[in-house]
Amino acid sequence: MLKIGEFSRLSRVSVRMLRYYDENNLLKPVKIDSFTGYRYYSESQLSIISMIINLKDMGFAVAAIGEILKCENNPQDLEKMFALQKAQLLEESLELKKRIRLLDTALDRLRKGISMNYTCEIKELKARYVASVRRVLPKYDEEGRLWHTLFSETAGMNMSVCGVGMAILHDQEYKESDVDVEIQIEVAGHYEDTANVKFKTEPAMTVVSSTFKGPYSNFSDVYAGLAAWAAEKKYEFDGPMMDIYHVGPNETRNPDEFVTEVCCPIKK
Repeated sequence: MLKIGEFSRLSRVSVRMLRYYDENNLLKPVKIDSFTGYRYYSESQLSIISMIINLKDMGFAVAAIGEILKCENNPQDLEKMFALQKAQLLEESLELKKRIRLLDTALDRLRKGISMNYTCEIKELKARYVASVRRVLPKYDEEGRLWHTLFSETAGMNMSVCGVGMAILHDQEYKESDVDVEIQIEVAGHYEDTANVKFKTEPAMTVVSSTFKGPYSNFSDVYAGLAAWAAEKKYEFDGPMMDIYHVGPNETRNPDEFVTEVCCPIKK
């Protein structure tokens, strides 16, 4: 058997962490001397501590490591746990990349002295015949599912697209989940509805509009600009926000090259 100091040196894990793993039932000494309180470990436990460190480096929490150790001889359960952890880490990495991109944009603006002011103008949106899909989604960033539905269900129609796509946010307030989103694209001709795609004519309307270039993270700043403009000009918003995608993910993979027009119906 190995004293805790020897085990620490061989495993390259501090005595403090070994005590921590003992307290959390991950790795207990094989013997604790009743007179001296010395803790002893077996040589075979070196492989267990090695596994614990590897799992820790994979990002597993202590509780999860304990569950994995119980499934050590069950490859199917291990595979499920590893797959779930991988999916979570990929999601976290995407969020980190988004945050880094936001920081890069902010730094670039600071260095170039670029202000966050957006030009607002009143314009008339003409009446449009559109293909539309409206659904309650878990989150706003899952809008792509609506576009997939639209184009998959109309693939055999030889549909003639004659305008750019837009999203309409129907909720009266910002919501973190269960969001009511509609996507539309203008088409020429007339078509029969499908299971989820509805064809309809949208009436002409007066809107306040602001167009910006850059990632969708700029939406909040643009909305703030529209609100300030409406307050100054004594207008009221008279309908849901609409995001028109002049240049989007279908045209470029670089978010800095996106061109989006934000519109909202207004009235005096």
